[in-house]
Amino acid sequence: MEKLLYITANPKGLEKSKGLKIGEAFLEAFHEERPDAEIKKIDLFALDFVQMDRDLVFARGKLAGYGYTLDQLSDAEREKILKMHELADEFISYDYYVFVSPMWNLNSPAVLKAYIDTLFIAGKTFVHTANGPKGLLTGKRAIHIQTRGGQYTGTPMQEMESGDRYLRIAMNFLGIEMMDTVIAEGLDLNPRKAPEIVEAAKERAILSAKEMAKTPLPV
Repeated sequence: MEKLLYITANPKGLEKSKGLKIGEAFLEAFHEERPDAEIKKIDLFALDFVQMDRDLVFARGKLAGYGYTLDQLSDAEREKILKMHELADEFISYDYYVFVSPMWNLNSPAVLKAYIDTLFIAGKTFVHTANGPKGLLTGKRAIHIQTRGGQYTGTPMQEMESGDRYLRIAMNFLGIEMMDTVIAEGLDLNPRKAPEIVEAAKERAILSAKEMAKTPLPV
């Protein structure tokens, strides 16, 4: 049974969030095509997970570069690094990923970056080679659904968007194939047109969901 992990980074909730409504349209379409697939939702604003701090930075360095074992770490370092690996192991167990986030101040909410930080584990999700890092999460696919208050696509502001760009770089680094991003933008510039913009994004999300569900995963 293939599995889809639905990861959201929006504190508004489904009733208020335009992005989450678009995401739900994606999920419904995916489920229609693949009713056998297991789907799990993660709300990053409600998820209690370890984030990069002094203990984790030291633990990663000790294990990766200085030859320490888990037993040689402090209690706090060991507890946090094990929780980090547990979260990464859960992520690795899935085949498909859907990220839903708004654009805040040119980027994604900080909680999404914090979550992605937990996935970068040498030897587990990527390896160092003579030709540079190589992602180990091949054979998986992901998509990003992003809402933007302003208009960025096709304008001088396009180069300033860094949320979707970073996510795509990060997933590609880990070996995950990224689909085209579903973007709903100009929502604050044209509030009266917001329902129309959202409906158009839902249609694109539905098409993307069907594509994801029907396209065989790369081997």
